[in-house]
Amino acid sequence: MRKRWIWMAPLAIVAMILFVYIGGELVMHLWNWLLPPLFGWRQITFWQALGLLLLCRILFGGLGVRGSHRSNMRSKMRQRMAERWEQMMPEEREKARERWRRCGFEPPEAKPTA
Repeated sequence: MRKRWIWMAPLAIVAMILFVYIGGELVMHLWNWLLPPLFGWRQITFWQALGLLLLCRILFGGLGVRGSHRSNMRSKMRQRMAERWEQMMPEEREKARERWRRCGFEPPEAKPTA
C-alpha cells in the first residue's frame, strides 16, 4: 500500500505539468489559428497563451474542484425561501402565488401537510 503512495506524488506533479503544457499549447494554437486571420491581431507565444489562460481562470473561475460561490449562494437562497414558505400562513401563500402568476411564473403547488 505504501509503495503505491510513493509513486502518486511524482505522477501527480507530472500530470499537472502536462495539463498546463497542453492547455497553453491549445490556447496558443487556437489563438494563432483564429484571431490573426479574422481580426488581424498578432500571433502569441506559448508563455503569452499561458498568461491568457491564467487571466481567464482568475476572471471567470472554472476548472474548480468545488462548486462555485454562486452555486452555494443559490442553494442558500433556495433553502431560505423554503423556510420562509413553510412559515407563511395559507393566505400569505395564496397572495404570493397570485403575484407569481401576474409575473408569468408558475407557482409551486400546495403540498398536503400530514
